[in-house]
Parts: sequence; C-alpha cells; structure tokens
Amino acid sequence: MLSVSKAIAEVSVMVVGDVMLDRFTHGVVERVSPEAPVPVFRQKEAKTMLGGAANVAVNIWSLGGTAHLIGCIGDDTQGDDILRIIKGHDGIVPSLLKSGEHTTTEKNRIVAGNQQLLRVDREIPFVYDDISRVKFLAQCRSALDHVDTLVLSDYKKGVLTADICAALIAMAHEKGIPVVVDPKTQDYSVYSGADIITPNQKELAEASGISVDTDEAIVAAARRILQDHDIGTVMATRGERGISVVTAEDVHHLPARVKEVFDVSGAGDTVVATIACCLGAGFANARRIAEIANLAAGIVVGKFGTAFVTADELDAAMLAEHHSPEHDMPSLDLVEHWKQVGQRVGFTNGCFDILHAGHISLLQAARKHCDRLVVGLNGDASVRRLKGAERPINLCRDRAALLAELKSVDLVIPFEEDTPENLIKSVRPNVLIKGADYAIEDIAGADFVIELGGEVIRIELVSGKSTTGIVSRIRATG
Repeated sequence: MLSVSKAIAEVSVMVVGDVMLDRFTHGVVERVSPEAPVPVFRQKEAKTMLGGAANVAVNIWSLGGTAHLIGCIGDDTQGDDILRIIKGHDGIVPSLLKSGEHTTTEKNRIVAGNQQLLRVDREIPFVYDDISRVKFLAQCRSALDHVDTLVLSDYKKGVLTADICAALIAMAHEKGIPVVVDPKTQDYSVYSGADIITPNQKELAEASGISVDTDEAIVAAARRILQDHDIGTVMATRGERGISVVTAEDVHHLPARVKEVFDVSGAGDTVVATIACCLGAGFANARRIAEIANLAAGIVVGKFGTAFVTADELDAAMLAEHHSPEHDMPSLDLVEHWKQVGQRVGFTNGCFDILHAGHISLLQAARKHCDRLVVGLNGDASVRRLKGAERPINLCRDRAALLAELKSVDLVIPFEEDTPENLIKSVRPNVLIKGADYAIEDIAGADFVIELGGEVIRIELVSGKSTTGIVSRIRATG
C-alpha cells in the first residue's frame, strides 16, 4: 500500500506550455428575451481559476509536488489575475513572460445551475521574436536543473512551437529527465522523443489517420505513433472507456474509475499531472502509472469546474482499489529509485493487527536506521495461519492504510506467505530490522541481506505491549 502523498512529496515538475485563465460565470435563466428567441441569463457570480498548463501546475501542487511553471501571458487584467492566483499556491514557481503583443487566453464558461450554456474564448496566439525565444529557452534550461520531470502542455496557443518542443525534449534527455506531452497539434513529429504522450481518442485518430472505434484500432493507431515518432508510451484517454496504455511490447486497456461524471473540464490536465508526479517519484511501470492517473481522473470529473485532485483523495481511491497483495508490487520501482539516488532502504515486517504503542516504538526506532522504511505486512490468510481462525481483527487493507499514514513508514507491501523472505529478496533492503525477541539466525531473510552486504538490526521492544494481550484483555472485560 503506497501513500501517494509520501511518494511525491519531494517531486518537482517543470510544466511548459499555454497558460490560460478559466472563468466560470454562474447565474440563472428564468425567461426568454423579448428581443430574440434566446434565454436571458442573469449573472450572480464569477469565479476565476488557473487553466491550461497552469491547471497542470495546480494539480501537481495539490498532489503535494512542486511545479515550475513556464509560459507566456499578456500585459492585461487576465494576466494579472493569473499571477495573483498563483501567489496563493506556494508549490507553484512561475516564470511567465509578459508580452504586450500577446493577449492572455481566457475561457469564460456561462453556467446556469449545473448546466454549461456557452463558452466565450478570448485569445491572440503568442508569437516569438528572436529575443523572447532566447529568453524563454534560457528560463527553461535553468529550471531543468531543479526538476524530476518535464511536462509539455500544448493547447496550440503559440508557446510550444516545433523548434521549442525539439529543444526542450533534447535538453531534458541530456539531463536524464523524462518528458510527458499533452498534445494538440496533429503532427506528432513535433513531440519526437517524448517518453509518454497522452492524446484523447479524437486526437489519436487525427494524428494517426486511423479511425479508433475499437480497442484493436486504438492499439494500431498508438503503435503507428510510437513507430513514426520515437515515442516511448501512448496513454490514450478514452472518456467513459478509461485509458489505453500502449508500448512497443505491451497493451493495457484500463476501465474508467468514476461513479458519476459531473464536469470533464481539466480532467486531461489531472491525468498529465499525475503521470508526471509518478514518473518523478521513480515509478517505471507504465500500467501502474496509468492506473493511478485513471483514479485521479475519476475523482476530478466528479467535481464541478476546472478542478484538481488532492493527495488524500488519491490515497483513499487507491485504498479502495487495493484488493490483492500483488496490486502494489510495481511500487518496487520506487524502492529501486530510492536506492539509485543514494537513499538507505530499511525493511521490517509484521501483522500489525491492532496498532499499538509497541508497534509505533518499533517503527520509529527502525526509521532512525534508514532513509526510507518499507513495511512487509502479513495478508489476512497469512495472519490466520499464524494467529488462528479468529484473527486478524482488522483486514489487510485497513491495517495497510493505518501504517501508510505513519510518518515513520514510507511504503507498505502486503504478502501472503508465512514469512516475508520472498518479499525481502524482491526489495533487497540495505538494512533488515526486527524486534530483539528474535535471534539473528531466526530472522527471515537475514542471511540474504547479509550476503548482499547489508545490515541486520535488532530493536528492543516495549514490554507488555502486544495485540494478543490487547485481545485477551478485551475478552476478559467483555
């Protein structure tokens, strides 16, 4: 069980693209105009939100990451509104070129009740001159020194020209930074070399020249994109049909995860932001990344307006999806990422049936011996075999959720065997930590960790604290 908020708390993403202002003008329609057969809209209030590439940045911020936002705005009221709103988001670092020749793009949605009646767009596409082009690329090059992922958020408003895209992708790859593209132009050669591209179904059909009415056609269209433009993965968003993940080797069609669609505004931005955060956190499994992004999209379309998803909401959705011990095994990608960046990974395990002070003390002490602590959690069947038919008191998903929220715990992975030995061989921790009531020769996986050059540490337990004792006292007083 992975806590998203913990996984991406230190992730930094550079978002480059078309920055826009989304305005929602709310009111009521109670009569028809006597001047023409049109409804009379009586305005009540107007709300402004960040849109386009700026909404991608907001979603990264809301998930707990840091967004370095680079784009262009006009020297106008709408541009000032964007800067004012960004000041309220301490996780967004803006580098926005202001141009008197450019009009800030604004989308004004006229809404009566919960029904969108009309959208009024105000825009003049951005055009570079030689000076602004050099300045823009210099800002991007500087920001790339401080980020884990690059997002190109293309709304076809002039910022992401073919040469700008090529330069950014090349700069990112020089630094080993993955690139995610939300495309708009039909010529995907502009995005050549990107790691992940996220067209919707209509965009995929237009770019590939293939009608995409079936799963097979989606795969054929995506594979054409991969082959023609040297793109690593296509994650095609398909509305109520979910997301299709296509690489050169694999195909996965993931159903939509949504109870009720209320408003799709900005859902694509949420998908892109979630993908970028997962990549920045070290996830390498394309299917798992898409599953998490799919859950995020399902949350955001249940809200009204250009909405965003929070880390807590995504954690809860992932918990609801967690049905089997294998479900989070791709989280081992994250463990490998921690090791690659020089962090010391620790491992401990247990049933943790009723979380008590002894558990907390053990986990806090274990965390002091490592930079990241992975907890192996006995699954329900495993606990029954070890503790008897009346255990566990709490189901695995509930125990995992509690553990994942502890500050000392970075990752929880359930296992169904009687011992965590196989899981330890998958995690390959730098340090294995267990209670002092175990001799080293009796600790599962100890020999393996020592052979790897790792360390086995035994920690003194808090006397008189155990789940079995708690259960016995409850029964005695019941």
